[in-house]
Amino acid sequence: MKKIMSVDDDPDQTFTVKQRLERLGDYQVIPIDGGKKCLEWLQNKGLPDLILLDVMMPEMNGWEVFKAIRQNQNWKKIPIVFLTARTDAFSKGFGKILGDAYIEKPFDMNDLKEKIERILATPYEISDTKAKIIEDMIEKAIR
Repeated sequence: MKKIMSVDDDPDQTFTVKQRLERLGDYQVIPIDGGKKCLEWLQNKGLPDLILLDVMMPEMNGWEVFKAIRQNQNWKKIPIVFLTARTDAFSKGFGKILGDAYIEKPFDMNDLKEKIERILATPYEISDTKAKIIEDMIEKAIR
């Protein structure tokens, strides 16, 4: 069973993702209410196989959560799929470069499952070049 963390400040969103994704495949979906709780969960409960991450959240947005995850040696290889209502060109481009996928809400659950399966079927690697690009982009965007 694959463990997927769904991080979103909207409990209806995480509930829907949990219910529907668990019906579609061999997944355990862990709903997490916000960025800080995501980092606390990772610190205290271990690693999921993949994180679905909203961008627009209060306190700590998805870009900040992404940065914290990628800067932690124990977490930096967790695949991250941005699942967001942000449709502006900057966010889409930024998310597609940084994340493993960028999916706009509303989305088709079968498409989400297909992307998750594709990502999880491949050994996770970040080239040194991509790691450097991610590091540079995060530093410039979060400032």
